[in-house]
Amino acid sequence: MSGTPIKVLYFAQVAELTGARQELWPVDGPITGADWLAQLAARYPQLAPVQRLKLAVNQYHVSPETLIQPGDEVAVFEPVTGG
Repeated sequence: MSGTPIKVLYFAQVAELTGARQELWPVDGPITGADWLAQLAARYPQLAPVQRLKLAVNQYHVSPETLIQPGDEVAVFEPVTGG
């Protein structure tokens, strides 16, 4: 049995490419944002390159080195460009 899932929210183009606005993602323990993004790329290869994507954990923007804990809410979105 896996651990408590994380709730993943997809926004804008990411939601269009995954075909989902949100999903529950099982995790067995803490995982870095970078490692989780690698799992995301494996599940949704159309998102490549995932290194460009931004993450927010529990509504705070985070770096790829941040640990995502079971039960966290993770938002995934494209970098915002101004202009």
